[in-house]
Amino acid sequence: MKLILEKMMYVKVLMMVIAIWFMPMSYSNGAEAPAGDVAEAPGTDAFNNGWYDARATFYGDIHGGGTQMGACGYGDLFKQGYGLATAALSPALFNEGYTCGACYQIMCTRDPQWCLPGSVKITATNKCPANYTKTTDIWCNPPQKHFDLSMPMFLKIAKYEAGVVPVRYRRIPCMRNGGVKFETSGNPYFLMILPYNVGGAGDINAMQIKGSTTGWINMRKNWGQHWTTNIVLTGQGLSFMVKTSDGVIKQFMNVVPNNWGFKQTFDGRINF
Repeated sequence: MKLILEKMMYVKVLMMVIAIWFMPMSYSNGAEAPAGDVAEAPGTDAFNNGWYDARATFYGDIHGGGTQMGACGYGDLFKQGYGLATAALSPALFNEGYTCGACYQIMCTRDPQWCLPGSVKITATNKCPANYTKTTDIWCNPPQKHFDLSMPMFLKIAKYEAGVVPVRYRRIPCMRNGGVKFETSGNPYFLMILPYNVGGAGDINAMQIKGSTTGWINMRKNWGQHWTTNIVLTGQGLSFMVKTSDGVIKQFMNVVPNNWGFKQTFDGRINF
């Protein structure tokens, strides 16, 4: 009888241990925060499913005028595949340009007078600069999380008269057509590469280049999403290794022929 009781106690303790072991694992595996609960955004806005609080305004005109080019180093956003679905980020989100190319889903919230139903999906293509001379309407000053949307995107989630609205946002995977593109600029002693049309996480945090007669060479981020090297690579075919912010690494081999020039764009043929 004593032996049976000891076995029953052992089984009961073992079941309690298993339950304690699995409870946190099952919660963290794809569990969502309760409705209405918004986590505090990390400084660099991690790539996850969390919804965070911010504000949004708009800039430019209804056709996207005034939103082209910008602090990420992109050019004609229509030719590069971003179109009107873009935004400038406040410095707290811009992260010195490392967030350029990231994609967000944004919805207007907590302001029924001005908010419209639905959400928009945009790409970070510019920076909303801080203005330390102002004491009001300092939407882009650190540590504010703020999106300066193109006008067409803003009008999908809020009324024009609102001007500025509270929003919730989250990072989402970027869906792109075709391969990653690589644009050359600079000079033989200062080669600059702009990658764009990047899928997956969308934003790049490390990049390497390889000539047809060299090994892999680390590139430095110069500004926005422009990556540079001082190694002379003219006359060599070029390959690239790109790491996005979610840790995914892809090699783009033999993308650029050995007769390449500056101010040219080459198709990487694959994407994230």
